[in-house]
Amino acid sequence: MLSDARPDAVPDAVPDAGSVPAEPWRTLLGTDAARVRALVERYDRPGPRYTSYPPVTAWRPMAPAEYRERLARVCARPDALSLYVHLPFCASRCLYCGCTAAVTRRTDVVEAYLGRLLREADLVCDWLGTGQRVTQLHLGGGTPNLLDDRQLVRAMRMLTDRFDVGPGAELSIEADPRLVTPSQLRTLVTLGFRRISFGVQDLDPGVQTAIGREQPAALVRDVVARSRDAGFEGVNVDLIYGLPLQSADTFARTLDDVASRMRPDRIACFGYAHVPWARPHQRRIDEAALPGAEARFALFAQAVERLTDAGYAWIGLDHFALPHDALAQAQRAGRLTRDFMGYTTRPARHLVGLGVSSIGEVDGAFVQSAAKLGDWQRAVDAGELPVVRGHQLDADDLHRREAIVGLMCDLAVPESLVPRDATTQRALAALEADGLVAWSGASLRVTRLGRFFLRNVCMAFDATLARSDAGEGAASGTE
Repeated sequence: MLSDARPDAVPDAVPDAGSVPAEPWRTLLGTDAARVRALVERYDRPGPRYTSYPPVTAWRPMAPAEYRERLARVCARPDALSLYVHLPFCASRCLYCGCTAAVTRRTDVVEAYLGRLLREADLVCDWLGTGQRVTQLHLGGGTPNLLDDRQLVRAMRMLTDRFDVGPGAELSIEADPRLVTPSQLRTLVTLGFRRISFGVQDLDPGVQTAIGREQPAALVRDVVARSRDAGFEGVNVDLIYGLPLQSADTFARTLDDVASRMRPDRIACFGYAHVPWARPHQRRIDEAALPGAEARFALFAQAVERLTDAGYAWIGLDHFALPHDALAQAQRAGRLTRDFMGYTTRPARHLVGLGVSSIGEVDGAFVQSAAKLGDWQRAVDAGELPVVRGHQLDADDLHRREAIVGLMCDLAVPESLVPRDATTQRALAALEADGLVAWSGASLRVTRLGRFFLRNVCMAFDATLARSDAGEGAASGTE
């Protein structure tokens, strides 16, 4: 993880990012529709979201012995760490889902998983040591709130018995609004959770049917209100654009309902990634009902307009936060950073992942556990750390990662961090010619139009990508 105050951060990278009025976005996108259309077509290509650099696709196989050695080195030099726990189970399969998840309603299956999770935590702590201080803990999935109250208590006791999760740590959890109960909210708050993120995706009934996730808007509004009443200090809502049957009108209603009636502290607006070859359940989605590249772009531009109109600051790539929220404050102060858990204000040098497919960063290397539940189970049952791949960051990786994090967070990077190789320089020249980046003094800054192509800009700094055309740079999609 990068330090909280990056030495090469550009303090004034986005002087008005927290309070950009909506009208300039509409003016910008409406003055030359043909130009924007051409850019969307040119840059509509898949690419990483850069929660890590190098991206996971560039990692290599890693043996458990290497992970053990890295944990031992951290034990010898204790430092604060973040903790991510993957709880993969869901009550039903949502057709859009790209996460590592398994469908079950059986309590015994969840109990068995928690038992193995405990054994994995013990295997980690055999080398890491117990009592390591945790500044940030996140339960992700899957659907973590599929666990009942007793199971949530069991999971947290397992973690707090092995790690120092003090009162200053930020505890957060992902939740399905359809499974939330008043008792569960009280239990989570009692356990120390203060931030909850609800997967909403879209409130239109037709879109919900098309993606296999039906949840009435009234239910979601009620759950958001009850979360605040229960004591959650931060409530997040996740939305997705590019879903089947989405239109400007339907998505506008969703955006307005969420921003005006629910008023969450943060809104994430992700682009749907249709990868049926990797997620076979997505084959049940009617591809003819999916918005094309230009329509997807318009949906996200609409989100920017309506959410900034409603008082939200546009954070980095695809997050929005109210001015009082820690993300917005960190962006204004140049303290925002990004890791495997997304945008964060509490970076730690090490991130320990537990559970199937979990990802971490320990002692200067990325690590990932087995992505298939059976493989993960067999490794843990054999008394072995379930890590299967990773990546040792070298000096060039660190240099490029710091530049990409600067772009993702500050929308600017100092000239000292811009790589000098010919491939990067050609890609940046093409981006500058397209008006997506511009030099300002000793900093390369993302332009207002360039914000909509932020992943494309970051990919110019990515040495792991094969660029058949340096000018268009195997660029990322606009999602």
